[in-house]
Amino acid sequence: MSTGDELTQLGAAAIARGVAGGELSAREVCDAFVARIEAVGAMPGGRLNAIVAPLFDSARREADAVDAARQRGEPLGPLGGVPLTVKDCFDVAGTASTMGLTSLRDKLATHDSALVERLRRAGGVILGKTNVPQLMLWHECDNPLFGRTNNPWNTARSPGGSSGGEAAMIAAHASALGLGSDLGGSIRVPCHVCGIHGLKPTSGRLTRTGTVENLRGMQAILFQPGPMARHVEDLSLAMRVLGGSGPAKAVHDEAPVTLGDPGAVELDKLRVAVWADDGYFRACPAVRRAVREAADALRACGAEVEEIDPPDAALAMELFAAIVSSDGGSDGRRLVRGSEVDRRLGQLLFLSSLSRPVRWAMATALDLAGERRQARLLRESRRRSAEAYWQVTHRLRRFTGEFMQRLAEGRFDAIISPPYALPAVLHNTAHELIPAASYCILFNVLGLPSGVVAAGRVQPGEESDRTEGGDRCERLSRRIESDSAGLPVGVHVAAAPWREDIVLAVMGALEEAFRRNDDYPAEPPYPTIKEATQSTA
Repeated sequence: MSTGDELTQLGAAAIARGVAGGELSAREVCDAFVARIEAVGAMPGGRLNAIVAPLFDSARREADAVDAARQRGEPLGPLGGVPLTVKDCFDVAGTASTMGLTSLRDKLATHDSALVERLRRAGGVILGKTNVPQLMLWHECDNPLFGRTNNPWNTARSPGGSSGGEAAMIAAHASALGLGSDLGGSIRVPCHVCGIHGLKPTSGRLTRTGTVENLRGMQAILFQPGPMARHVEDLSLAMRVLGGSGPAKAVHDEAPVTLGDPGAVELDKLRVAVWADDGYFRACPAVRRAVREAADALRACGAEVEEIDPPDAALAMELFAAIVSSDGGSDGRRLVRGSEVDRRLGQLLFLSSLSRPVRWAMATALDLAGERRQARLLRESRRRSAEAYWQVTHRLRRFTGEFMQRLAEGRFDAIISPPYALPAVLHNTAHELIPAASYCILFNVLGLPSGVVAAGRVQPGEESDRTEGGDRCERLSRRIESDSAGLPVGVHVAAAPWREDIVLAVMGALEEAFRRNDDYPAEPPYPTIKEATQSTA
């Protein structure tokens, strides 16, 4: 029999194979992950504070049911016995989906969301729900209801957001698989800063039915659910479940496009575009190095890799800002009514509601102070008429069409680039570092499938090469980079619409290459179950 620590080292696919073959019992695996959650302080109020709705009793019952089915000789689902967690925006029967709002703490879901139902039907064992920032609107993980989640690599750092609770759980080996969502990097940034893998599918690939209501003005840029894990093969396994083996009835808001097989992708026939700098906000040295190493690894697989000029990242950021703020923040104010409001969210809602004269005066002052990126984003983040909103969506379609034409003319099958400009940021800084997210926000604007694969860690001596001065974002970035040695970094992979198979195939090849390196972020320096038990004895 394996020890608890050995079991929590396993990925979802390995656990499913072991349970199906009788080498593992679903109950012993479940118990091991529950012990790991407690050992690493992932419980509410603990050192990580990542799980906000533990469901251990029901998880044990689900695991026992899997074992009983196997003993009866019944075939198990593809996730039979796999312990997993879901972000606190997906309905799980008997729990609240709060988005960090105190007003929703007692509003319990009566049914599972469509994707959670699919995970259950596939044999997944749901350990609980994980933390998010309030309204899921920035790249940290903190709210007045559940408090702050910490990064397992360094608790003075954020695990990213808004799927930060998921990333912290998975990175700490407290969950084998996670369900997150991504509007502007909310899966990919946490994966990058926590040293795990994650996939944002093509916009519209997966249903959002049963997901807590988010801001209605964002419909032109659809947030997408997606899987998170420590192994790329687990993302592929999860996508087969999430994208196809759910309820018998059709779900109205997902595309009837068949998911391709990553194993059928021939890497030596791919043409891959690459850029390490988007011309808007320069990535730190470790991230740029990871992109170069990824390009070399794909060349070694026989792929043709070519450096290209990136799309206009400044325009992509302005389009994103224009769309998500098009109602002037009125939807956000409606949602937070009756709740204690996070200071950062309150600031965001205030800025989105400014009158035109005040907004232009503030933006002009920012320009004069050298804060040009922030000034441009502030000008775009405003209430729009219906006609003005349609103009923005027209610009969005034109921007997307022009880039897709470039990819077609260059015969590119995939793209590799930085996922985020920085390693894990210090707590309470991400809301001031929106430009650093330009690399992942681009692919939300384009709607393309994209993922992050864990690549390595920041090496001593390569923390930062930013010069003195610059705007506030640059100065804050230099501070974050200055003490970042040892933190994980990842590489971003994207492909054409509906080609998640190519994204996953490239991610798998890169994972295999990166795992050979000494600096691969396999596991943060956290206590084992045995050590934690001894320390509390």
